[in-house]
Amino acid sequence: MRLLIIDPFGESVLDWALRCKADQHQVKWFIGDRKSMSGKGLVETIDDWRPWMHWADVVFLTDNVKYLVELDHWRKKGIKIVGPNVEGARWELDRTYGMKVLEKHGIEVPTYREFKSYQDAIRYVKKEDRPFVSKPCGEETDKSLSYVAKTPEALVSKLEGWEKAGKLKGSFILQEKIDGICEMGVGGWFGPGGFNAAIEEDWEYKKLMPGNLGQNTGEMGTVQRFVKKSKLFKMVVEPLTETLDRIGYLGCLNVNCLIDSKGKPWPLEFTNRPGWPAFNIQQALTIGDHLEWMYDLALGHDSRALKLDTIAVGVLMALPPFPNPGVKKDEVEGVPIYGIKPSIREHLHPCQIMAGEAPQRVGDKIATLPCWVTAGDYVLIATGTGDTVREARRKVYRVLDNLKATPGDPFWRIDIGQDLKKGLPAIQPFGFATGMNY
Repeated sequence: MRLLIIDPFGESVLDWALRCKADQHQVKWFIGDRKSMSGKGLVETIDDWRPWMHWADVVFLTDNVKYLVELDHWRKKGIKIVGPNVEGARWELDRTYGMKVLEKHGIEVPTYREFKSYQDAIRYVKKEDRPFVSKPCGEETDKSLSYVAKTPEALVSKLEGWEKAGKLKGSFILQEKIDGICEMGVGGWFGPGGFNAAIEEDWEYKKLMPGNLGQNTGEMGTVQRFVKKSKLFKMVVEPLTETLDRIGYLGCLNVNCLIDSKGKPWPLEFTNRPGWPAFNIQQALTIGDHLEWMYDLALGHDSRALKLDTIAVGVLMALPPFPNPGVKKDEVEGVPIYGIKPSIREHLHPCQIMAGEAPQRVGDKIATLPCWVTAGDYVLIATGTGDTVREARRKVYRVLDNLKATPGDPFWRIDIGQDLKKGLPAIQPFGFATGMNY
Protein backbone atom coordinates (compact mmCIF):
# COMPACT_ATOMS: atom_id res chain seq x y z
CA MET A 1 0.00 0.00 0.00
CA ARG A 2 0.95 3.66 -0.31
CA LEU A 3 1.19 5.71 2.89
CA LEU A 4 1.37 9.49 3.10
CA ILE A 5 2.28 10.93 6.51
CA ILE A 6 1.42 14.57 7.20
CA ASP A 7 3.49 15.59 10.20
CA PRO A 8 3.57 19.22 11.40
CA PHE A 9 6.62 18.79 13.63
CA GLY A 10 8.67 15.69 12.68
CA GLU A 11 9.19 14.55 16.25
CA SER A 12 7.71 11.11 16.74
CA VAL A 13 6.41 9.14 13.76
CA LEU A 14 9.72 7.88 12.29
CA ASP A 15 9.53 4.50 14.01
CA TRP A 16 6.15 3.67 12.51
CA ALA A 17 7.25 4.88 9.08
CA LEU A 18 10.25 2.54 9.19
CA ARG A 19 8.09 -0.38 10.29
CA CYS A 20 5.63 0.28 7.45
CA LYS A 21 8.58 0.32 5.02
CA ALA A 22 9.78 -2.99 6.44
CA ASP A 23 6.28 -4.36 5.75
CA GLN A 24 6.89 -3.49 2.06
CA HIS A 25 4.67 -0.41 1.90
CA GLN A 26 5.61 2.77 0.04
CA VAL A 27 6.02 5.68 2.45
CA LYS A 28 6.21 9.42 1.80
CA TRP A 29 6.65 11.73 4.77
CA PHE A 30 5.84 15.44 4.85
CA ILE A 31 7.32 17.38 7.79
CA GLY A 32 5.94 20.87 8.34
CA ASP A 33 9.07 21.97 10.19
CA ARG A 34 11.35 22.49 7.19
CA LYS A 35 14.43 22.61 9.46
CA SER A 36 13.79 19.11 10.81
CA MET A 37 16.36 16.48 9.90
CA SER A 38 14.32 13.59 11.30
CA GLY A 39 14.40 10.54 9.06
CA LYS A 40 17.07 11.92 6.71
CA GLY A 41 18.57 8.99 4.82
CA LEU A 42 15.99 6.60 6.30
CA VAL A 43 12.57 7.59 4.87
CA GLU A 44 11.64 9.56 1.75
CA THR A 45 10.55 13.05 2.75
CA ILE A 46 8.56 15.45 0.52
CA ASP A 47 8.16 19.24 0.45
CA ASP A 48 4.39 19.36 -0.12
CA TRP A 49 1.72 16.81 0.80
CA ARG A 50 -0.99 18.04 -1.56
CA PRO A 51 0.27 16.49 -4.84
CA TRP A 52 0.36 13.07 -3.15
CA MET A 53 -3.17 12.94 -1.73
CA HIS A 54 -4.66 10.94 -4.62
CA TRP A 55 -1.55 8.74 -4.72
CA ALA A 56 -2.03 7.54 -1.12
CA ASP A 57 -4.13 4.62 0.02
CA VAL A 58 -3.91 5.94 3.58
CA VAL A 59 -3.09 9.45 4.83
CA PHE A 60 -1.98 9.65 8.45
CA LEU A 61 -2.15 13.01 10.26
CA THR A 62 0.08 13.05 13.34
CA ASP A 63 -1.27 16.11 15.18
CA ASN A 64 -4.27 18.41 15.45
CA VAL A 65 -2.87 21.93 15.11
CA LYS A 66 -2.29 22.38 11.35
CA TYR A 67 -3.92 21.68 7.97
CA LEU A 68 -7.25 20.56 9.52
CA VAL A 69 -9.62 22.77 7.53
CA GLU A 70 -7.96 21.90 4.25
CA LEU A 71 -7.85 18.21 5.07
CA ASP A 72 -11.56 18.17 5.87
CA HIS A 73 -12.16 19.19 2.25
CA TRP A 74 -10.05 16.24 1.10
CA ARG A 75 -12.11 13.95 3.32
CA LYS A 76 -15.22 15.03 1.42
CA LYS A 77 -13.47 13.87 -1.76
CA GLY A 78 -13.20 10.36 -0.33
CA ILE A 79 -9.54 10.43 0.72
CA LYS A 80 -8.93 8.09 3.66
CA ILE A 81 -7.37 10.37 6.28
CA VAL A 82 -6.70 8.82 9.68
CA GLY A 83 -6.32 11.64 12.18
CA PRO A 84 -8.28 14.46 13.81
CA ASN A 85 -10.81 16.53 11.91
CA VAL A 86 -11.76 20.12 12.77
CA GLU A 87 -14.62 19.23 15.11
CA GLY A 88 -12.74 16.40 16.84
CA ALA A 89 -9.65 18.53 17.39
CA ARG A 90 -11.75 21.22 19.02
CA TRP A 91 -12.66 18.79 21.81
CA GLU A 92 -9.01 18.77 22.88
CA LEU A 93 -7.80 22.25 21.97
CA ASP A 94 -10.77 24.24 23.28
CA ARG A 95 -10.83 23.00 26.87
CA THR A 96 -14.16 24.67 27.64
CA TYR A 97 -15.79 23.15 24.58
CA GLY A 98 -14.38 19.72 25.41
CA MET A 99 -15.78 19.83 28.92
CA LYS A 100 -19.19 20.81 27.52
CA VAL A 101 -19.06 17.81 25.14
CA LEU A 102 -18.56 15.49 28.10
CA GLU A 103 -21.32 17.18 30.09
CA LYS A 104 -23.70 16.96 27.15
CA HIS A 105 -23.21 13.19 27.19
CA GLY A 106 -24.03 12.92 30.88
CA ILE A 107 -20.41 12.68 32.08
CA GLU A 108 -19.66 14.78 35.16
CA VAL A 109 -16.46 16.86 34.99
CA PRO A 110 -14.55 18.98 37.52
CA THR A 111 -15.89 22.52 37.91
CA TYR A 112 -14.07 24.92 35.59
CA ARG A 113 -14.08 28.56 34.54
CA GLU A 114 -12.65 30.19 31.42
CA PHE A 115 -10.58 33.37 31.51
CA LYS A 116 -9.22 35.73 28.88
CA SER A 117 -7.23 37.87 31.32
CA TYR A 118 -4.59 36.94 33.87
CA GLN A 119 -5.77 39.77 36.13
CA ASP A 120 -9.34 38.38 36.14
CA ALA A 121 -7.97 34.95 37.01
CA ILE A 122 -5.76 36.34 39.78
CA ARG A 123 -8.74 38.13 41.36
CA TYR A 124 -10.76 34.90 41.16
CA VAL A 125 -8.05 32.81 42.83
CA LYS A 126 -7.63 35.36 45.62
CA LYS A 127 -11.39 35.46 46.20
CA GLU A 128 -11.76 31.66 46.26
CA ASP A 129 -8.49 31.19 48.18
CA ARG A 130 -8.05 27.70 46.71
CA PRO A 131 -5.55 26.11 44.33
CA PHE A 132 -6.70 25.25 40.78
CA VAL A 133 -5.35 23.59 37.67
CA SER A 134 -4.55 26.07 34.90
CA LYS A 135 -4.74 24.85 31.28
CA PRO A 136 -4.45 26.79 28.00
CA CYS A 137 -7.24 26.75 25.42
CA GLY A 138 -6.84 26.84 21.64
CA GLU A 139 -3.82 25.88 19.57
CA GLU A 140 -1.32 26.64 22.34
CA THR A 141 1.40 23.98 22.38
CA ASP A 142 3.55 25.41 25.18
CA LYS A 143 3.31 22.66 27.82
CA SER A 144 4.72 25.02 30.45
CA LEU A 145 1.38 26.88 30.42
CA SER A 146 -0.30 23.91 32.10
CA TYR A 147 0.13 24.12 35.85
CA VAL A 148 -1.25 22.15 38.80
CA ALA A 149 -1.06 24.49 41.78
CA LYS A 150 -0.42 23.19 45.30
CA THR A 151 -1.49 26.46 46.95
CA PRO A 152 -3.47 29.51 45.84
CA GLU A 153 -0.48 31.80 46.41
CA ALA A 154 1.67 29.61 44.15
CA LEU A 155 -0.95 29.90 41.40
CA VAL A 156 -1.16 33.69 41.80
CA SER A 157 2.63 33.86 41.49
CA LYS A 158 2.56 31.70 38.35
CA LEU A 159 -0.20 33.78 36.74
CA GLU A 160 1.65 37.01 37.53
CA GLY A 161 4.81 35.59 35.99
CA TRP A 162 3.00 34.57 32.80
CA GLU A 163 1.39 38.01 32.55
CA LYS A 164 4.75 39.74 32.94
CA ALA A 165 6.28 37.49 30.26
CA GLY A 166 3.38 38.16 27.86
CA LYS A 167 2.44 34.48 27.68
CA LEU A 168 -1.29 34.92 27.10
CA LYS A 169 -2.16 34.02 23.50
CA GLY A 170 -5.83 33.21 23.97
CA SER A 171 -8.07 31.99 26.74
CA PHE A 172 -7.36 29.49 29.49
CA ILE A 173 -9.34 27.65 32.14
CA LEU A 174 -8.96 27.23 35.86
CA GLN A 175 -10.21 23.76 36.69
CA GLU A 176 -11.20 22.49 40.13
CA LYS A 177 -8.35 20.52 41.64
CA ILE A 178 -9.52 16.98 42.41
CA ASP A 179 -7.85 14.91 45.12
CA GLY A 180 -7.38 11.58 43.36
CA ILE A 181 -5.80 8.24 44.12
CA CYS A 182 -4.70 7.45 40.55
CA GLU A 183 -4.61 9.16 37.16
CA MET A 184 -5.58 6.88 34.27
CA GLY A 185 -6.35 7.31 30.58
CA VAL A 186 -8.66 5.27 28.38
CA GLY A 187 -9.59 5.30 24.71
CA GLY A 188 -9.19 3.55 21.41
CA TRP A 189 -9.24 3.79 17.62
CA PHE A 190 -12.51 4.93 16.06
CA GLY A 191 -13.69 4.41 12.49
CA PRO A 192 -16.92 4.10 10.51
CA GLY A 193 -17.72 0.86 12.32
CA GLY A 194 -17.24 2.36 15.78
CA PHE A 195 -14.37 1.68 18.13
CA ASN A 196 -11.98 -1.18 17.48
CA ALA A 197 -12.35 -3.99 19.99
CA ALA A 198 -8.95 -3.30 21.58
CA ILE A 199 -9.48 -0.67 24.30
CA GLU A 200 -6.40 1.26 25.40
CA GLU A 201 -5.73 1.85 29.09
CA ASP A 202 -2.71 3.96 29.98
CA TRP A 203 -0.85 5.76 32.74
CA GLU A 204 1.18 8.80 31.67
CA TYR A 205 4.21 10.45 33.28
CA LYS A 206 4.49 14.08 32.18
CA LYS A 207 6.90 15.54 34.72
CA LEU A 208 10.56 15.74 33.82
CA MET A 209 12.08 14.05 36.85
CA PRO A 210 11.52 10.89 38.94
CA GLY A 211 8.92 11.26 41.65
CA ASN A 212 6.88 13.53 39.36
CA LEU A 213 9.18 16.45 40.11
CA GLY A 214 10.21 19.26 37.79
CA GLN A 215 8.47 20.92 34.88
CA ASN A 216 5.82 19.48 32.59
CA THR A 217 7.03 17.89 29.38
CA GLY A 218 5.08 16.41 26.49
CA GLU A 219 5.58 13.10 28.28
CA MET A 220 8.53 11.17 29.69
CA GLY A 221 6.96 7.71 29.56
CA THR A 222 3.77 5.68 29.66
CA VAL A 223 2.43 2.34 30.84
CA GLN A 224 -0.03 0.95 28.30
CA ARG A 225 -2.16 -2.11 27.68
CA PHE A 226 -5.06 -3.07 25.41
CA VAL A 227 -8.05 -4.94 26.80
CA LYS A 228 -11.40 -6.24 25.60
CA LYS A 229 -13.42 -4.78 28.48
CA SER A 230 -12.85 -1.63 30.54
CA LYS A 231 -15.15 -0.08 33.12
CA LEU A 232 -13.53 3.32 32.63
CA PHE A 233 -14.08 3.12 28.85
CA LYS A 234 -17.75 2.28 29.40
CA MET A 235 -18.17 5.28 31.70
CA VAL A 236 -16.33 8.09 29.88
CA VAL A 237 -15.73 7.06 26.24
CA GLU A 238 -18.49 4.74 25.08
CA PRO A 239 -21.21 7.42 25.54
CA LEU A 240 -19.42 9.49 22.86
CA THR A 241 -19.79 6.83 20.14
CA GLU A 242 -22.83 8.18 18.29
CA THR A 243 -21.48 11.73 18.28
CA LEU A 244 -18.07 10.59 16.98
CA ASP A 245 -19.82 8.75 14.17
CA ARG A 246 -21.96 11.80 13.38
CA ILE A 247 -18.95 14.14 13.10
CA GLY A 248 -17.09 11.63 10.92
CA TYR A 249 -14.21 11.11 13.33
CA LEU A 250 -11.50 8.69 12.19
CA GLY A 251 -8.52 8.04 14.41
CA CYS A 252 -7.39 7.78 18.00
CA LEU A 253 -9.31 9.25 20.93
CA ASN A 254 -8.34 9.20 24.60
CA VAL A 255 -9.79 10.68 27.79
CA ASN A 256 -7.47 11.25 30.75
CA CYS A 257 -9.16 10.83 34.12
CA LEU A 258 -8.44 11.16 37.82
CA ILE A 259 -10.07 8.52 40.00
CA ASP A 260 -10.94 9.74 43.49
CA SER A 261 -10.99 7.85 46.80
CA LYS A 262 -14.66 6.89 46.29
CA GLY A 263 -13.97 5.32 42.90
CA LYS A 264 -15.46 8.16 40.84
CA PRO A 265 -13.56 9.00 37.64
CA TRP A 266 -13.20 12.70 36.79
CA PRO A 267 -12.39 13.36 33.10
CA LEU A 268 -9.64 15.97 32.82
CA GLU A 269 -9.01 16.36 29.10
CA PHE A 270 -9.28 14.80 25.65
CA THR A 271 -6.47 13.65 23.41
CA ASN A 272 -8.12 13.59 19.97
CA ARG A 273 -5.07 12.55 17.91
CA PRO A 274 -2.38 9.89 18.18
CA GLY A 275 -0.73 10.04 21.58
CA TRP A 276 3.03 10.48 21.77
CA PRO A 277 4.74 8.32 22.93
CA ALA A 278 1.59 6.16 23.18
CA PHE A 279 1.57 5.45 19.43
CA ASN A 280 5.22 4.40 19.51
CA ILE A 281 4.54 2.11 22.46
CA GLN A 282 1.59 0.64 20.57
CA GLN A 283 4.01 -0.69 17.96
CA ALA A 284 5.36 -3.06 20.62
CA LEU A 285 1.84 -4.50 20.94
CA THR A 286 1.02 -4.65 17.21
CA ILE A 287 0.49 -8.04 15.59
CA GLY A 288 1.63 -8.40 11.98
CA ASP A 289 1.48 -5.61 9.42
CA HIS A 290 1.78 -2.10 10.84
CA LEU A 291 -0.34 -0.34 8.18
CA GLU A 292 -3.05 -2.79 7.12
CA TRP A 293 -4.94 -2.49 10.41
CA MET A 294 -5.17 1.28 9.89
CA TYR A 295 -6.43 0.85 6.34
CA ASP A 296 -9.05 -1.57 7.70
CA LEU A 297 -10.02 1.00 10.34
CA ALA A 298 -10.66 3.57 7.60
CA LEU A 299 -12.91 1.04 5.85
CA GLY A 300 -14.85 0.33 9.03
CA HIS A 301 -13.26 -3.04 9.80
CA ASP A 302 -11.37 -4.30 12.83
CA SER A 303 -8.40 -6.50 11.91
CA ARG A 304 -7.73 -7.41 15.58
CA ALA A 305 -4.10 -6.31 15.17
CA LEU A 306 -3.32 -5.47 18.80
CA LYS A 307 -2.24 -7.84 21.57
CA LEU A 308 -4.66 -7.90 24.47
CA ASP A 309 -3.69 -7.89 28.16
CA THR A 310 0.07 -7.60 27.55
CA ILE A 311 1.60 -4.66 29.42
CA ALA A 312 4.03 -2.32 27.65
CA VAL A 313 6.20 0.31 29.33
CA GLY A 314 7.67 3.05 27.16
CA VAL A 315 10.41 5.46 28.25
CA LEU A 316 11.70 8.55 26.42
CA MET A 317 15.44 8.95 25.93
CA ALA A 318 16.21 12.65 25.42
CA LEU A 319 19.19 14.98 25.21
CA PRO A 320 19.67 18.25 27.09
CA PRO A 321 18.21 20.85 26.96
CA PHE A 322 14.90 18.98 26.44
CA PRO A 323 12.20 20.02 27.16
CA ASN A 324 13.33 23.67 26.98
CA PRO A 325 13.12 25.35 23.55
CA GLY A 326 15.69 27.64 21.99
CA VAL A 327 18.67 25.32 21.55
CA LYS A 328 20.50 25.50 18.24
CA LYS A 329 19.70 22.49 16.09
CA ASP A 330 23.34 21.66 15.38
CA GLU A 331 23.96 21.25 19.12
CA VAL A 332 21.64 18.23 19.27
CA GLU A 333 22.21 16.80 15.78
CA GLY A 334 24.71 14.15 14.82
CA VAL A 335 25.17 12.51 18.23
CA PRO A 336 25.75 8.78 17.56
CA ILE A 337 23.51 6.20 19.24
CA TYR A 338 25.87 3.53 20.52
CA GLY A 339 24.84 0.16 21.92
CA ILE A 340 22.16 -0.83 19.39
CA LYS A 341 22.34 -4.62 19.13
CA PRO A 342 20.05 -6.88 17.08
CA SER A 343 18.53 -8.18 20.33
CA ILE A 344 17.20 -4.75 21.32
CA ARG A 345 16.48 -3.10 17.94
CA GLU A 346 12.83 -4.21 17.99
CA HIS A 347 12.40 -2.41 21.33
CA LEU A 348 13.75 0.94 20.08
CA HIS A 349 11.38 3.44 18.48
CA PRO A 350 13.36 6.25 16.82
CA CYS A 351 11.91 9.76 16.90
CA GLN A 352 14.41 12.50 16.06
CA ILE A 353 16.95 10.21 14.39
CA MET A 354 18.69 10.27 10.98
CA ALA A 355 21.27 8.26 9.10
CA GLY A 356 24.85 9.36 9.73
CA GLU A 357 28.38 8.26 10.48
CA ALA A 358 30.38 8.07 13.70
CA PRO A 359 33.56 6.54 15.14
CA GLN A 360 33.03 2.87 16.00
CA ARG A 361 35.25 0.09 17.20
CA VAL A 362 36.08 -2.65 14.70
CA GLY A 363 38.33 -5.23 16.32
CA ASP A 364 41.27 -3.35 17.80
CA LYS A 365 40.73 -0.23 15.66
CA ILE A 366 38.34 2.73 15.53
CA ALA A 367 36.75 3.46 12.15
CA THR A 368 34.07 5.87 10.96
CA LEU A 369 31.04 3.83 9.92
CA PRO A 370 27.30 4.38 9.16
CA CYS A 371 24.94 4.41 12.13
CA TRP A 372 21.93 6.17 13.63
CA VAL A 373 22.63 9.69 14.87
CA THR A 374 20.37 12.20 16.56
CA ALA A 375 18.33 14.78 14.64
CA GLY A 376 17.10 16.61 17.72
CA ASP A 377 16.72 16.30 21.48
CA TYR A 378 13.61 14.03 21.46
CA VAL A 379 15.67 11.00 20.52
CA LEU A 380 13.77 7.72 20.89
CA ILE A 381 11.32 5.65 22.89
CA ALA A 382 12.45 2.36 24.40
CA THR A 383 9.83 -0.27 25.24
CA GLY A 384 9.55 -3.43 27.26
CA THR A 385 6.58 -5.79 27.45
CA GLY A 386 5.44 -8.44 29.88
CA ASP A 387 2.57 -9.99 31.81
CA THR A 388 3.23 -7.62 34.72
CA VAL A 389 4.33 -4.01 35.09
CA ARG A 390 7.45 -5.18 36.91
CA GLU A 391 8.47 -7.47 34.04
CA ALA A 392 7.88 -4.76 31.41
CA ARG A 393 9.84 -2.24 33.50
CA ARG A 394 12.76 -4.60 33.90
CA LYS A 395 12.93 -5.18 30.16
CA VAL A 396 12.72 -1.54 29.10
CA TYR A 397 15.45 -0.41 31.46
CA ARG A 398 17.65 -3.28 30.33
CA VAL A 399 17.27 -1.91 26.77
CA LEU A 400 18.21 1.61 27.92
CA ASP A 401 21.24 0.30 29.81
CA ASN A 402 22.67 -0.78 26.44
CA LEU A 403 22.58 2.85 25.25
CA LYS A 404 24.45 4.43 28.15
CA ALA A 405 27.62 4.81 26.09
CA THR A 406 25.86 7.33 23.82
CA PRO A 407 27.62 10.73 24.08
CA GLY A 408 25.74 13.98 24.61
CA ASP A 409 24.48 13.15 28.12
CA PRO A 410 21.21 11.35 27.25
CA PHE A 411 18.73 10.99 30.09
CA TRP A 412 15.45 9.30 30.96
CA ARG A 413 13.18 8.85 33.95
CA ILE A 414 14.02 5.74 35.96
CA ASP A 415 10.65 5.33 37.69
CA ILE A 416 8.10 4.95 34.88
CA GLY A 417 5.35 2.65 36.14
CA GLN A 418 6.83 2.29 39.61
CA ASP A 419 3.99 4.06 41.43
CA LEU A 420 1.47 1.54 40.04
CA LYS A 421 2.62 -0.82 42.78
CA LYS A 422 0.35 1.27 45.02
CA GLY A 423 -1.88 2.77 42.35
CA LEU A 424 -3.34 -0.45 40.96
CA PRO A 425 -4.48 -1.88 44.32
CA ALA A 426 -6.08 1.50 45.09
CA ILE A 427 -8.36 1.55 42.02
CA GLN A 428 -8.97 -2.16 41.37
CA PRO A 429 -11.56 -2.55 44.18
CA PHE A 430 -13.69 -0.10 42.18
CA GLY A 431 -13.47 -2.24 39.02
CA PHE A 432 -10.73 -0.35 37.17
CA ALA A 433 -7.64 -1.97 35.59
CA THR A 434 -8.97 -5.41 36.48
CA GLY A 435 -6.68 -8.37 35.87
CA MET A 436 -3.61 -6.15 35.74
CA ASN A 437 -0.76 -7.10 38.05
CA TYR A 438 2.18 -5.02 39.14
